[in-house]
Amino acid sequence: MNKLDFVTEELEKLKEAGLFINIRTIEGPQGAWITVDGKKVLNLCSNNYLGFANNPQLKSAAQKAIETYGVGPAAVRTIAGTTTLHRELERKLALFKGVESAITFQSGFCANLAVIPAIVGDGDVVFSDEFNHASIIDGCRLSKAKIVRYGHCNPKDLQSKISGETNIGQRIREEDKNTPPLFPPSQWGGGGAKNPFSGEEMVRRVLIITDGVFSMEGDIAPLPEIVEIAENFGAITMVDDAHGEGVLGQGGRGIVDHFNLHGRVDIEVGTMSKAFGVVGGYIAGSRRLTDYLTQKGRPFLFSSAVTAADVAACIAAVDNLIASDTLVKQLWQNTEFFQENMKQIGFNLGNTKTPITPVMIGDARVAKDFSQKLFEEGIFAQSIGYPTVPVGRARIRVMLSSAHSKDDLTLAAERFKKVGKFLSVL
Repeated sequence: MNKLDFVTEELEKLKEAGLFINIRTIEGPQGAWITVDGKKVLNLCSNNYLGFANNPQLKSAAQKAIETYGVGPAAVRTIAGTTTLHRELERKLALFKGVESAITFQSGFCANLAVIPAIVGDGDVVFSDEFNHASIIDGCRLSKAKIVRYGHCNPKDLQSKISGETNIGQRIREEDKNTPPLFPPSQWGGGGAKNPFSGEEMVRRVLIITDGVFSMEGDIAPLPEIVEIAENFGAITMVDDAHGEGVLGQGGRGIVDHFNLHGRVDIEVGTMSKAFGVVGGYIAGSRRLTDYLTQKGRPFLFSSAVTAADVAACIAAVDNLIASDTLVKQLWQNTEFFQENMKQIGFNLGNTKTPITPVMIGDARVAKDFSQKLFEEGIFAQSIGYPTVPVGRARIRVMLSSAHSKDDLTLAAERFKKVGKFLSVL
């Protein structure tokens, strides 16, 4: 009996359930068409929403940065890793987002691991959408705060949960709605407080977290309703807009801009690895928030800075979006065209409101077979099953891009139809 035999057993269980992930190898840059495992295929998998991953301007900026700054930072940001490029990216991100300040990290995942444990801890409460990304879940666990999950995109359930939580419910009486909240953002550093109506000890901080666009469903968080609830209870609001940046709002400025909620969301988390086409993450908000995270955000303090090449490419992406919304408009034209075709064919696309297009299959084994058949037909679109999505909710997730042509998307719909009929999905 080997002490790692459980690993073999778990791998076999995944294979038997049709949940073992087959990691394919890309040969060359991301684009509408790519070479995967030696086969040229139409790429419907990547998060390259605006085609920036192989953009000439971004590549040129990265190459110039290497000549000027070298290939690696060789230090964390707080010691010797902050360059003029990092400062310039943060300045332009703040301008793009319409906030006071921004701070960058190695990834969007790292950004969530940095901010959540820095904002809340033992004795605090986090209200989190049940479909939030794994990085949010992990950040919440690291914080040691109490985690309360509310129904997906369900403000009524959030309202019920926050009202029913001990020492939070009934904090604001109907006749005292104008009473200032007991734990507003201005008191983030404070300790507990007394409920003036019951005399009970209050939690120090309450944080409400939601994805902006949900990566598996493609739907959009009801952010106006969430913000209203947060304001009523004095809660801190945080939105992870990884799939909204470059997609929603004016020129891709994200969900806060989309709903015109500027100044009412405390923490905006973004990534540079999706629509921006590079790698990295950031947090946008007030100056005091970003100053605080330079002192308390552990990935910022203890992991090396992002390379100059990546930072320069990110700056070029932001510059491009500030200058023009052409690519964003093309993305949405492609989205409408493809999704309408798929619906006419008879596919169930769930409740998507964005370029993320879940083609609902149901059974994980069938979804995996569907993906393999598509690949044989020259279409690269991966199946996604449990634990990423609930059991019985397996799907093929199609990720659309402004780089796709109408001919590409027509071909994709035709091949989906062919495979759907072959596997009796349609």
